[in-house]
Amino acid sequence: MKKDLLTLNDITFQDWENIYDLACKLKKDRPALNNNVLAGKSIGLIFAKSSTRTRVSFEVGVSELGGNPLYLDQSKMQVGRGETIADTAKVLSRYLHGIVIRTFSHAGVEELAREAKCPVINALTDEYHPCQILADLMTIMEYSGTVGEKVKMVFAGDGKSNIANSLVLAAKLTGMQLVITSPESVGMSDELAVGCPNITWDPDPVRASKDADYFYTDVWVSMGFEEERAERMKIFQPYQVNRRLFDVAKKDAKFLHCLPAHRGEEVSADIMDSPASIVFDEAENRLHVQKAVMSMLFAK
Repeated sequence: MKKDLLTLNDITFQDWENIYDLACKLKKDRPALNNNVLAGKSIGLIFAKSSTRTRVSFEVGVSELGGNPLYLDQSKMQVGRGETIADTAKVLSRYLHGIVIRTFSHAGVEELAREAKCPVINALTDEYHPCQILADLMTIMEYSGTVGEKVKMVFAGDGKSNIANSLVLAAKLTGMQLVITSPESVGMSDELAVGCPNITWDPDPVRASKDADYFYTDVWVSMGFEEERAERMKIFQPYQVNRRLFDVAKKDAKFLHCLPAHRGEEVSADIMDSPASIVFDEAENRLHVQKAVMSMLFAK
């Protein structure tokens, strides 16, 4: 495994198997709370975006591994007042044993990782969300026993979102069948899927959903895109995950969402609250996967 986890391009399939195996052990043994691989280590959690699942799961995860989590509001750091990312990285590296960052610019996270001597984990940028997708893969393993070519995932909505981009990298990593269905004006990030016949784009959501094992969607208006709300609500409406799509999927198809979900927008309420919805298992697995990743990166 590389020094940092910035995207799923930073891990091999063997790395994924190691992450999954360790995450399962940590999930099973969690009541014992006897894993102290981060004892004596301080982990900085830098947040530029508001958060519920990411902040809580990382803070709890560091604590349960015996480490000391430090929440750092980026707007109240000197980098928010003009200090360079490089200078910030060099200073933090002398205090911390690892950095987790949730922010806007992926290029900024890449610079932080280049300049920092300690490992960096991308907890979300506008372009990628690797920890979320690792949790999704763990959840699929729990329900299907595989994340490979026998699994068909349909992502409906913004085909260039951080979730869609990261699902493309996950499909490249695992061989999972992935269909991105989105408006022609949006499409998908074609350059990420070059050379992968198991990854396709289809503007017709019903056709794309045929025989799906899993549906995935995300909010249509992410943080930073509020001024585009009216237009985005209009163009993505045909891509709502609802009974119309489930009717052409496999009978036991499941629904995934990184949360928070907006019922009546990207997903209908009857799907979100149905037995097909496994979003809370998915959310829980953020904790276990992230503990596994931190054990492998920060305990070195």
